[in-house]
Amino acid sequence: MKTPKISVALPCYGEGERAPTASWLFAAIDAAEMAGFDRVVVSDHLVFGSDMGGYSDPLSGGREGGRQPTGPDGLWLEPLTVLAMAAARTTRVRLATTILLAALRRPAVLAKTAATIDYLSGGRLDLGVGVGWQRAEYEACGLDFGSRGQALDRSLEICQLLWEQDVMSFESDGLAFESVHMMPKPIQKPLPVWVSGTLNPAVVRRLSRFGAAWVPWGEDAQNLKASIPTMRNHMEEAGRDASSLGVVSRVQVVRSNDGGTDALATAQNAVRLVELGVTDVVVAPPGLDDPVIQGRAVGNEETAVAMKELVEAFWRICSG
Repeated sequence: MKTPKISVALPCYGEGERAPTASWLFAAIDAAEMAGFDRVVVSDHLVFGSDMGGYSDPLSGGREGGRQPTGPDGLWLEPLTVLAMAAARTTRVRLATTILLAALRRPAVLAKTAATIDYLSGGRLDLGVGVGWQRAEYEACGLDFGSRGQALDRSLEICQLLWEQDVMSFESDGLAFESVHMMPKPIQKPLPVWVSGTLNPAVVRRLSRFGAAWVPWGEDAQNLKASIPTMRNHMEEAGRDASSLGVVSRVQVVRSNDGGTDALATAQNAVRLVELGVTDVVVAPPGLDDPVIQGRAVGNEETAVAMKELVEAFWRICSG
């Protein structure tokens, strides 16, 4: 069994008074490093269409009853740029995307960007990928929304070849090249790829072929007691060692009576996920997840204290 990890989601999106400022984001990164979080994670959207209904439609890749955290004019920072900045401000904490809409980037550009972040960070990148739910986003990038799964698989195949081979060639519909070189290579061999999605046949194949961890989505994220054993069975049938795959899941921060973070209750909920088989628990950043707290948290030690209390409570329960 993998040793459980606790990650913090960087506040890289928002709107109105919740929109992230540079100082807000810097405070979260610095506090996560000092508090002892294992990872910082970021999410991704490049553009939005006016119709946000797809987020709650499982047929388009959304989540039943889900609600997109911002409207179409919400501020979303580009996640790989944020992680590059985080790499420059930290020396220990790992850097992850949960998730990156990888197919929206040209494969060779994505391979180069990820390899560069891994190289400059000393081998600290985890690349979480998924297909997303929004047609407008693919159309804005000149891509077919209906073929997004195939596009993601092709991107991952090309990235893997560029990361691992000195000279490589590739050929598929609409994309062919030969005798290509790319440096630097990632420091990690292999660079960990996290695959997000429900356990449909395409995601199972993607996870078995490319995945170091699974990020459950939709109904599978809501019923981990059933979905994690199902995922492991699929991986064993595909010839993978299921015990080697991580599982990434989020837990809500529990509020205390004074409006702060109840570190113990939040940690107890996180450990319940670990008991179901989750290996990496992601939480919102205590002290920076509320606009009322935001104003007084930046520029002092309040955020770092709240984060450290949560990390300590998590490990105290895990080791107890």
